[in-house]
Amino acid sequence: MTNNAAFYYGTGRRKTSVARVRLIPGEGEVVVNGRSLDEHFGNAINQSEILIPFRVTGTEGRYNAMVKVDGGGYQGQAGAIRHGIARALLQSDPEATRLPLRQAGLLSRDPRMKERKKYGLKRARKAPQYTKR
Repeated sequence: MTNNAAFYYGTGRRKTSVARVRLIPGEGEVVVNGRSLDEHFGNAINQSEILIPFRVTGTEGRYNAMVKVDGGGYQGQAGAIRHGIARALLQSDPEATRLPLRQAGLLSRDPRMKERKKYGLKRARKAPQYTKR
């Protein structure tokens, strides 16, 4: 922790995205890679999805989130940020936040990944068309 202001740290992951989240006491601003949430994602995702951990724990407007995210697409990055925020909130006040975050399913990492391509197939499972003659 720094001596001028306490911050809480959480790492979130989803698909191939990794988000490093720092929560600093503030008025609820979220900065992703030096840009606002609007600038980073545009209207590609529903931004309220990212802020669910704050809503579930009743900490809306109490923390500013400084996020560095890389890898994956916008959907994976959004999920990684949400996971990171949830983990950072857990670090800030474990007794009060663990139960609501756990019940909302925000603490578990989404294990779904892209399946690898297999040789002899066109994609992971799609086979070439079968011809009898």
